[in-house]
Amino acid sequence: MINPQDRFWSEGQNYCGPSENPTTETYCNVWDWDQLRMVKVKGTAKLFPPEEDRELSILARFADYLSPEVRAITVDDDGLLTGVSTNPEEDDTLFLAYIPFPLCGSLADCRTIQYSKLQELDRLGPFIDLVSYENESGISQKVVFKFNVLNKPLRLQMAWDELNILKSLPPHPNIIPFDRVVLEDQESRVIGFTTKYIPGGTLANPKIPFRFQWLQQLTQVVDFLNLELGIMHQDIALRNLLIDPCTNSIVLFDFDRAASGKKRLYEGRDDVTSVVFTLYELVTNDTSFSDIPHSDRHIDMVQSISEWIVSRELDSEVSKFRNFLSEWVATRRSGGDMERYLNAPHRFTWPDLPTAPDYNVPFEMGTTWDGKSNWITGHRSRSTAMEMGQYCFRWERPPQSRSSIDAENSVK
Repeated sequence: MINPQDRFWSEGQNYCGPSENPTTETYCNVWDWDQLRMVKVKGTAKLFPPEEDRELSILARFADYLSPEVRAITVDDDGLLTGVSTNPEEDDTLFLAYIPFPLCGSLADCRTIQYSKLQELDRLGPFIDLVSYENESGISQKVVFKFNVLNKPLRLQMAWDELNILKSLPPHPNIIPFDRVVLEDQESRVIGFTTKYIPGGTLANPKIPFRFQWLQQLTQVVDFLNLELGIMHQDIALRNLLIDPCTNSIVLFDFDRAASGKKRLYEGRDDVTSVVFTLYELVTNDTSFSDIPHSDRHIDMVQSISEWIVSRELDSEVSKFRNFLSEWVATRRSGGDMERYLNAPHRFTWPDLPTAPDYNVPFEMGTTWDGKSNWITGHRSRSTAMEMGQYCFRWERPPQSRSSIDAENSVK
């Protein structure tokens, strides 16, 4: 089940007047990652001050009980529900035209699976489900399904890059194996991908004892990605390091921030720095440095701390971990590290994110100065696309709490 703290996300507060005036009508578009839908929460500026995101806790009270047709709710200044709306015009969800598989030449050699053949088993987090399907031999496969529901340029690019990176990576014992491209059933559009499911949990669980060999594996896989393939993961963190109970090895996943060469390479997100801060957090359970922007973090902030207070079970003395880490950092920093990354011998590339042809279909947007209809192309709301008869893949689903109850009742 999705962590309740991660379930809702707000696009911010929208004021129909001065935000300083407590009576100003205000609305907030809130995404529910459990039901994969947006709900507009309406009230006043008194209830929704800038950047406090109070709308998240308000919607959380009602989300599981709202009809799927509800597009907006209205609350009073105490956050109590005063009305609901099913008017499609209240729906500000943007139209997301997924790319037809035939237009994705870089994915032509990938195995595919239809969305309808995936059986949901659990919802692991935003954009991530645990699912199963029967392969061509009739054998059930349990996999992780990753997808994107947001029409945000960066999010779309991240999803495209991660898919192309994962399907191109050579097999490696410490990298999550790619499985299949997921296609929606009606028009064979690419809506996500699956990877192998590893049930051991992540190192974000402080109860998992940490082994010295896992630090060795982490530095080795980082060297392989950076110096052989020219890939910078850029999100080395405890939450992205699985423990494979079958091999007793760590497995790195979540490549949606990964860079190839200078493409989408961000300041302060180099993997060497991230390994240092990750090991420090793992050993000490001190998360204070995670609040510092990556561009402002420096290795010396933690390397210079004379004593790391051990807060997790380790299979060796902490000095062994620190000495190994210092030697590895010194090797990587010994001149020309960035040049070696940029000149990696086995770098692979992939084409730019294609544009779905759906956005080339003109739609009416107001009128011109002389009163004529103004027709434009490009991005549009989902309600506009549906009015025009354009195909819209719908992600909406019941809340998991309700799905669990329905499943139990069906068994009875």
